[in-house]
Amino acid sequence: MTKIKMCGLTREEDIDAVNEIMPDYIGFVFWKKSKRYISPEMADFLKSKLKNSIKSVGVFINEDIIAVADFLKRGIIDIAQLHGDEDEQYILSLKKMTGKPVIKAFRIKTKEDALKAEKSPADMILLDAGAGDGRTFDWSLIGSAVKRPYFLAGGLDPSNAGAAIEALDPWGLDVSSGIESEGKKDKKKMTAFVKAVRKD
Repeated sequence: MTKIKMCGLTREEDIDAVNEIMPDYIGFVFWKKSKRYISPEMADFLKSKLKNSIKSVGVFINEDIIAVADFLKRGIIDIAQLHGDEDEQYILSLKKMTGKPVIKAFRIKTKEDALKAEKSPADMILLDAGAGDGRTFDWSLIGSAVKRPYFLAGGLDPSNAGAAIEALDPWGLDVSSGIESEGKKDKKKMTAFVKAVRKD
C-alpha cells in the first residue's frame, strides 16, 4: 500500500482532519520563509493532539544541525526532512546524534539528479519538482535510475495521485498544495486524496 504524507499542517483543525483520515505521515514546515511555517511551540502542541500511529516529519532547509537534532530529541517530530544543501556528512551526523530517521529531498531536473538521490545515505529519499510550488516534474527522469523506495512529491492532488501510482509505483506520495483551498488545508480534498491512493 502506497504511503501518504500530508505536509504543511499549521492548525488544530488540520490535526483533527488527519486523525480522522489517517495518512501515514504529516509534515510541519520549520523554514521561516515558507507560508506554511509553524513555530516549534505550535508544532509541539499539534503533535500532542496527533494520533500516535501517524508519524510527524519536520521540514528544514539548511538549518543548524543542533537545532534539528533538538526537535527530534524533544519528540516534536519523529523524522527530519532536509530540503537544502545538506551533504552526506550532515545526514550521517544527524542520524548518529539522534538515532532517528532522515528523509533527504532532491529536486529532479535531470537524470543525474535521480542518480544522486539513489546514492544518498538518508533513510528515505523524496523526489520533488521544487520547493512546494505545486508543479510536477518529468517522471520519466526517475526511470531505472532510482531503485530504492522513495516519496514522490510535486504537483500531486486527488486527480493525479492514482496516475502517479500506476506510472511509478512509488513507496509514498507527499502532498501539500494539492489538498489546500485558499492556502489552507481542505478536509474534503484531503479525504479525496486518501481515497484516490487507497481506492476506498
